[in-house]
Amino acid sequence: MNIFSNEALRGRHIIVTGATGGIGYEAAKEIVKAGGDVTITGRKEDKLADLKEECATINEEAKICVVTADLNKEEGRQQIVSTATDTVGPIHGLVNSAGVIGGGPLEQLSEDEMRKVMELNFFSTVLFTQTVFEQMKGNDGSIVNLSSLSGLRGTHGNTAYSGSKFAITGFTQSFAYEAIEHGIRVNAVCPGFVDTEMGQEAIRGKGEREGRSYKEQRELAEEGIPSGRISTPEEVARTIVYLLTDAAGNIVGESVKISGGSVMR
Repeated sequence: MNIFSNEALRGRHIIVTGATGGIGYEAAKEIVKAGGDVTITGRKEDKLADLKEECATINEEAKICVVTADLNKEEGRQQIVSTATDTVGPIHGLVNSAGVIGGGPLEQLSEDEMRKVMELNFFSTVLFTQTVFEQMKGNDGSIVNLSSLSGLRGTHGNTAYSGSKFAITGFTQSFAYEAIEHGIRVNAVCPGFVDTEMGQEAIRGKGEREGRSYKEQRELAEEGIPSGRISTPEEVARTIVYLLTDAAGNIVGESVKISGGSVMR
């Protein structure tokens, strides 16, 4: 399904981090469907190659840059930006979709696990945005952060991940004040469970902690959602692309929930 004009992002260059994950992968495809150029980055070279091929099939005119780099390292962050600008040109948008799940009940949470989750989900996201922002100034544009319902309310056994996503939500709102002074909009999307490898892992982990199979835990989760199902990565990706387009021109500092009605407030 293509709900956007193929002119919606024409002439725009968007960087997508975490492009080998379910949401980032679909976001990159939706961007080129909408006419945009894209730099895709992650750690898995084979998946990035597959994604580049899919994007080229969708839009043969799109410029597609691939960078394999580690966002946790300063040289990796600089490499992405320099390669993107040299290969494609000025940057008009950023999708921060790189992230990990992890943690558990506080009593079982190790310092290493906590640092791993916060490092990628929060610190690297902020530091990479800082680097990209300098290149975006003067171009107008949009930054979309991938937060979560876990960044809006806490849940049992979710201390590390929820803490990292609350931090992203706060970063989104605070940075939005600064960025809009340069014509750059900053927003976040906050999905509930999404039918990706990471989402399935989260459901499986919760089931194991509570003595249920994956099937039982997923059924229980979907019974508690008014729409009766978890979201697809395509649905999240299309919301991200909407926030990148001029159609969302006065949406600033928002946290858009995509949850089938799980959280209504």
